[in-house]
Amino acid sequence: MVKITSEAAPDDHVSRSKPSPADSPAGPPLRLWPPVLIVAALWIFMGVLNSALDLVISTNFMLKAAGSVVAALAFLIWWLASRRITWSDKLLPLVVAAAGAVACVMVSLQTLGALGAVFVGVPLVLSVWTVWLLVSRRLSGRTRRIGLVVAILLVWAGVSLVRVDGVDGRMMPSTHWRWTPTAEELYLAERARAGEADVLAAPIAAGAEPLALAVGDWPGFRGPDCLGEQNHAAIVTNWNDAPPKLLWKRHIGPAWSSIVVIGGRLFTQEQRGEDEATVCLDCATGIELWAHVDRARFWDGQAGAGPRATPTFHDGRLYTFGATAILNCLDAAGGKLLWTRDVLKETGAPWPMWGFSSSPLVVDDVVIVFAGGPDDRGLVAYRTLSGDPAWNAAAGPISYSSAQQVTLAGQCQVLLLSDTGVVAVDPSSGKRLWQYDVNGHGVWRVVQPRPFDNSQVLVGSEDMGLTLLDVRHDGIVWTAAPRWVTKEMRPAFNDYVVVDEVAYGFDKGLFCATDLATSKRLWKKGRYGFGQVLLLTPQNLLIVLTERGEAVLLAANREKLEELGRFQAVSGKTWNHPVVVRNRLYVRNDTEMAAYELTPAEGS
Repeated sequence: MVKITSEAAPDDHVSRSKPSPADSPAGPPLRLWPPVLIVAALWIFMGVLNSALDLVISTNFMLKAAGSVVAALAFLIWWLASRRITWSDKLLPLVVAAAGAVACVMVSLQTLGALGAVFVGVPLVLSVWTVWLLVSRRLSGRTRRIGLVVAILLVWAGVSLVRVDGVDGRMMPSTHWRWTPTAEELYLAERARAGEADVLAAPIAAGAEPLALAVGDWPGFRGPDCLGEQNHAAIVTNWNDAPPKLLWKRHIGPAWSSIVVIGGRLFTQEQRGEDEATVCLDCATGIELWAHVDRARFWDGQAGAGPRATPTFHDGRLYTFGATAILNCLDAAGGKLLWTRDVLKETGAPWPMWGFSSSPLVVDDVVIVFAGGPDDRGLVAYRTLSGDPAWNAAAGPISYSSAQQVTLAGQCQVLLLSDTGVVAVDPSSGKRLWQYDVNGHGVWRVVQPRPFDNSQVLVGSEDMGLTLLDVRHDGIVWTAAPRWVTKEMRPAFNDYVVVDEVAYGFDKGLFCATDLATSKRLWKKGRYGFGQVLLLTPQNLLIVLTERGEAVLLAANREKLEELGRFQAVSGKTWNHPVVVRNRLYVRNDTEMAAYELTPAEGS
């Protein structure tokens, strides 16, 4: 009798103890060239955009967002379509990635937000995901799954620890760990240590002599005529032998306001925590003389916190327009508040993406700002002495430009550039005189229209390029038509000046010269980023304040870029306009301010 035994049992035991396919590296390897290609293409694309200074800012922004979204979709399609990954292995990391993104946005600082997650988090998650798939190919399936989930969560956890302190003109973010203090916090702590409380204007105002405009003073944004020209300063141009001498440097709260100089007083605006401040400093020392504060704060993820407009001095009074649309009239000598208006509330205007940015313009007995309210509440004017409403006029819903006073055909007019084009109104009544329609479909326009002669106006923006308008007057009928339009010079939020029928300024982040007689670009060379320019007319000199805070002295040379000298004036991102008064150069950005003595030219 043959005893029957089971020979299969040991094999069955061995089979049951083998790892499952999901836990084993055995089998055909996963094709990883598609995600590698996707991630590499994304980073190359981002790198090209970061170096492409010629792109319109809005286009650069949208392309970066689209690049991240397209790469994520391509990666998702590859991941879901791969037959060598089980559905459970496919869905788990996707759910974790989505949940991690939501959690990151919820717990991260306001400075990051959903856009920060798209710009920063998505490329990093895709990159780490791909790298993990490459390095874990010989690990067990269980280890690969756990490692991938952990890697994705670590990326989102790391991103949530980052603070984004705005972007530069190329949309490159400035990042810091969230626990490090901001420049504004350091400034406030410095003031607290020094025992500097908010200065009360009343004690100073009681004995203060009224201020008056003198020759060479700088009473408002871009100077006396808002043209960026100083007509009363001649300096030594050899900065190697006679470099600018630092008089003082101090920290300041964030703002993109420029500077006003009247006599020995300097005025600007800044953010101090939850307060928006107008400050008066001593020109010789930088010491604060008085400050007026309003309980208001504006912040956006690209430009940061603080006011955007520049004060305007007129007949002893200082007019300020804050980023939250508070229009104040102050006694310039002591800072006493004379009247105030809540323009946002009064006009029903929507919040601009980057805050209210219109520097006040005073013409005769009215002060004018852009509000962007509905119907005819675009431009609004108030009586300078009382603050009573004077008139309002339709001017388009979106603008970061300021009203510009011009005289055409002998008539004083106020121009405003908005997303709908250019509008000209009578400053005494707000009655529309003429308009030039160029619909920007919501695009921001920043640079002010500039009178070229008695019958022409230059208009510039990054979407329109540079346009020379012929403005004609026939009886009571005004018309405006373009003589030429060129895209060879596209000022974004950085401006230009005119010397001998040549415009010197910025085509995006590159400095250039354009012949206004022919509309042809003469040269484009200076890589100064999104800086600003100032003209010293006695010598036809240009002072460029670069986006990185360097002051560069140029000759207004139509043939070539001619640098005469440069030095580091302030540190950090600098979008504020420079000012020269009585051979002193005043510069500031969102963290510090400085004054430099320029050697006067012989005989000046």
